[in-house]
Amino acid sequence: MEVIKINHPHQYEQADYPELAMALGYFDGVHLGHQQVINKAKSIAESNGWKSAVMTFDPHPSVVLGKSIQHAEYITPLSAKINLISNLGIDYLFIVHFTHEFANLLPQEFIDQYIIDLNVKHIVAGFDFTYGRMGKGNMETLPFHSRDLFEYTTVPKYLLGEEKVSSTFIRAEIKQGNMEILPSLLGGFYSTSGVVVHGDKRGRTIGFPTANVDMTEDYLFPPTGVYAVRIKVGQTWFKGVCNRGFKPTFNDDKNKQTIEANIFDFSEDIYGQAVTVEWHRRLRSERKFDGIEQLVNQIEKDKQNAVIYFEQLG
Repeated sequence: MEVIKINHPHQYEQADYPELAMALGYFDGVHLGHQQVINKAKSIAESNGWKSAVMTFDPHPSVVLGKSIQHAEYITPLSAKINLISNLGIDYLFIVHFTHEFANLLPQEFIDQYIIDLNVKHIVAGFDFTYGRMGKGNMETLPFHSRDLFEYTTVPKYLLGEEKVSSTFIRAEIKQGNMEILPSLLGGFYSTSGVVVHGDKRGRTIGFPTANVDMTEDYLFPPTGVYAVRIKVGQTWFKGVCNRGFKPTFNDDKNKQTIEANIFDFSEDIYGQAVTVEWHRRLRSERKFDGIEQLVNQIEKDKQNAVIYFEQLG
């Protein structure tokens, strides 16, 4: 997949790209609803002998426009989003740098410059996709703005039961720690990636060495607590338990949260290595223990509960 980062205003012309079928959206999470949109664009491209494309935006419009947040936490930060879209077999990924100037484009200007000028022959987007200044352009205005130079497909909302699968819904489930529902929304368990860094090495002194994972990107994290997880080191997945929190038993910095994973049957030195944590089940909330012995006993219970969970998972 070729990744093209676009700053506004761009200088591209139709001749710079082959004929494209393009999926449009922010696609945080690249969840099953998003995948439906992206795969539809891919199938239209294949049936017409075109190339497939996805257009997304960075950073989140809310950060730039100041509607709700100044610092976003993403289900899929940009690098994770790129990997997921690449895995869907897309030919081109256009990442438009979202700025105030870009946001002020009239709907027709957006279509002229970011659809027609990029040689897009077919657009695929969700029913609620909007474009142009103040979101005035939508799937109903698209036929007018197209100048009859491309066709379009509107994908209806993707439902799980009666619930619309959306990034908002998924974010709420992650914040509640409801990790086991996420495969039915995302197509797989929620995962975050980071680098193993040196911690206080306290875990090894009590018989439970941990990998302290520094999440370098702006992920949305589940609530504090202990989780059954899988951890990818290199190309191999391992099972384990992971504590996300403040380590209250040791009166550590109450403003500094850590992610520490005890990897089962593992003893390698992986400092400095990139790892992926796949969050499976929230085993319990974080709590303060009266002493080391009580903590060790609880960690052993957590480990056994995780083992039972993975045995049941199969």
